Parts: sequence; structure tokens; C-alpha cells
Amino acid sequence: MDTSRHPFHELFAQMGLPCDAPSIAKFIQDHSPLPGHIALPDAEFWTPAQAEFLRETWLADAEWANQVDQLSEALRAN
Repeated sequence: MDTSRHPFHELFAQMGLPCDAPSIAKFIQDHSPLPGHIALPDAEFWTPAQAEFLRETWLADAEWANQVDQLSEALRAN
């Protein structure tokens, strides 16, 4: 696993989403709570490219895996 660290907001930029704190908070609020039976990449609000990025990141345990896990937790927390 690549252990390089990226700040959480960079994950949003990587996926082509607004990455400032208010936009991230609104995204999480708008899409929460994500039911536990739905895998993060299978959520209906992703574009096909975003879903594939999330899926590949998890499968490869890639450099963004920690941030993807953090996003999944944030979406399920509410």
C-alpha cells in the first residue's frame, strides 16, 4: 500500500468536486446517511468515472484508500 498522505479535501478535487470546506460539508450533508448495505462506489450520486475511481482505489488499496474510507464513514455517520 502506498503510505503517502493526502488531505481529505484533495480527494474531492481528485474526483472533480468542489473541495473547499463548506462544499465538502454540504456534499456530505446532502448525501447522508448512506445506508450500510450500499457500497460507497455503488451510491447513486457518483458519476461513472467517480464510482470507478472509488472502486479501483479500494480494490488496489491505492494511495487514496484512507481518504475513501474516511469519506465512507462521513457519509454513514448521520
